Amino acid sequence: MKKLEGAVAVVTGAASGIGRSLALRLARADCQLALADIDARGLADTVAAATAAGARATSHRVDVAALDQMTAFRDAVLGEHGGVDLLINNAGVALLGTVGEVSLDDIRWLVGINFWGVVHGVKLFLPALKQRPEAHIVNISSVFGLVAPPGNAAYCASKFAVRGFSESLAHELAGSNVRVSTVHPGGIRTPIVTHARAAAGVGNARRDDVITRFEQTARTTPDAAADRILRGIRRNEKRILIGGDARFLDRLQRLFPVRYWNIIGRVWPTDLPQR
Repeated sequence: MKKLEGAVAVVTGAASGIGRSLALRLARADCQLALADIDARGLADTVAAATAAGARATSHRVDVAALDQMTAFRDAVLGEHGGVDLLINNAGVALLGTVGEVSLDDIRWLVGINFWGVVHGVKLFLPALKQRPEAHIVNISSVFGLVAPPGNAAYCASKFAVRGFSESLAHELAGSNVRVSTVHPGGIRTPIVTHARAAAGVGNARRDDVITRFEQTARTTPDAAADRILRGIRRNEKRILIGGDARFLDRLQRLFPVRYWNIIGRVWPTDLPQR
């Protein structure tokens, strides 16, 4: 999409982090906004800021993992905005713990939001997107959709799934009016780790250590990430890497697809979902 002005944009996970930054930048680009999140208070703050920037913004409290809620969200957006031009599936969560520590319920919870939230968004909004002269889908994966460090098996599984789903979708829609971008952020200074669910075996000291290390290594701001995503949309980039760490790990994995962790594992901090 070379022209965002006047577009109707749907953004999930809009209460904080990259989602909020995207919403505010789209507001300043004169987009109509349908903003969704399960965090009602944070969502209200984002909607208020977008409205203050001059945008028409509607608020939708939604659990993206729940099909019935996403269906009602889709119906509300089409009823209130009349269509959709840009869909950004941004909602995501993190889980602290090894495979041996996390429960099956923990994994289902994470995959429900990180992967099924994307699938629900695409399936429900795609017919409306196809009705527009030009439309775009943006699915947020992670640098951990390119590499898989220990301590992040469930998170990596969900983000690799988003990558595969999105790339196949892009191939299916080639030549149509709908473009698809997959986003792979490195360490972004969002609340994803402080809000992460911890497995029963992860104590407070270990959780605090993970949060501290994430804050020390996450170098890219949500605003910078949002700017990069919007540039990628305008340029119709199929893969959008955010941050020097994402670009480095992408190259390393291509060069050493099996041995990359042997090379960086001793110095790279584990247990840190990159988002």
